[in-house]
Amino acid sequence: MNADSSKVSNLDSFVQRSQPLPEAKATSQEIRDRRSTFVATVFNASSPAEAKTHVEYVRKVLHASRAATHEISAWRCMVLKTGKTGLGGPDDFELKTGYDDDGEQWAGVRVLRAMESQAVLDAVVICSRWYGRIMLGPARFSHIETCTIDACRMFKNKQELEECIAMLGTLDDILKDLREELALLNSDSPSATVSNQDAIRIKTKPLDYHSWTDADLPKARRLVVAREKAVASVKNMIAKRRVTPD
Repeated sequence: MNADSSKVSNLDSFVQRSQPLPEAKATSQEIRDRRSTFVATVFNASSPAEAKTHVEYVRKVLHASRAATHEISAWRCMVLKTGKTGLGGPDDFELKTGYDDDGEQWAGVRVLRAMESQAVLDAVVICSRWYGRIMLGPARFSHIETCTIDACRMFKNKQELEECIAMLGTLDDILKDLREELALLNSDSPSATVSNQDAIRIKTKPLDYHSWTDADLPKARRLVVAREKAVASVKNMIAKRRVTPD
């Protein structure tokens, strides 16, 4: 069986047991040292069981045609405490952590500590190593930590971008409704213009935030602040208009 058919076989086997296929949220830059290669990948994981499923996916599907010597992993997941529903707030949850050296002794805890340093939660990091038959000594741990931190920072940035995009969508809707409310108030004024009345019917085409990449994160942050100020400004105009009608 060739490498491609082996990968398809492993994929078919995985799909039969797990749906949908996991989606990698971030992948570090590769580090190559004396024929060894290191790379870290991050997946969302809401439980240790889900984290282990993602590790299996990387091993049996992503790397099926070129098996890594070690798939070192660690996870940090906020899970419901036994008997809790989540309605009681943060106290209903507890942090579950773990790691797997996968034969690279003391490596898993390095991945976990790197995750802790980046405050990454509800995720699993899998640091893959392809051994180049030359011993690296302690340098291998440095490479594992560097890859993990790189992937975690990318993961955090992507999370923040997704949160900014969701916030912008909400703020755009609020701003649109407020502007229409202000236009209606102005249309009742004797000094109202046609443009005031037309403004009620304007349908603003939303920006395509979902085409943004991690490089757009600074712009997204600034735009959230700008939208919040715009919402506050229109609310203030509405308040003044209600207090001092023409």
